[in-house]
Amino acid sequence: MAIQKPTAKKVATALGIENIYAEKSPEEKLKIVEQLNNEQPTAMVGDGINDAPALAKASIGISMSDASQIATQTAQVVLMNKGIQHLPLALGLGKYTFTTIKENLFWAFLYNVVAIPIAILGLLQPGFAALAMGFSDVVLAINSIRLNYRKVV
Repeated sequence: MAIQKPTAKKVATALGIENIYAEKSPEEKLKIVEQLNNEQPTAMVGDGINDAPALAKASIGISMSDASQIATQTAQVVLMNKGIQHLPLALGLGKYTFTTIKENLFWAFLYNVVAIPIAILGLLQPGFAALAMGFSDVVLAINSIRLNYRKVV
């Protein structure tokens, strides 16, 4: 059963969402997601068999753990326990995780760009190079551990 327009409007108003789409058939949902995806990355939240094609087509398909099996298999993100209540947390954590991955790649590439030429020129002792490599791994691990202490809004 498709979400009813009054319910969709109430949720959209509470979340500050301007455009809503409600009471749509699976084909209409798929067309809407395709159109929105052409403009910018799009997230689709769904829980039924009729949502599966749109979940697959969206940039990020989001389903709840108690949704239909096809919806949970099609979605890239499955929200556990209290489901939709944790969606902002999941999106915020994903943003911080992606930022941490980019930071770690930056530091790893920087280390290699600096250390490899120095080692090729013979200015770096092998023991010191191994120690520096281990230290760079520790720095990346500490940067990743910061995710445990990040306040996600």
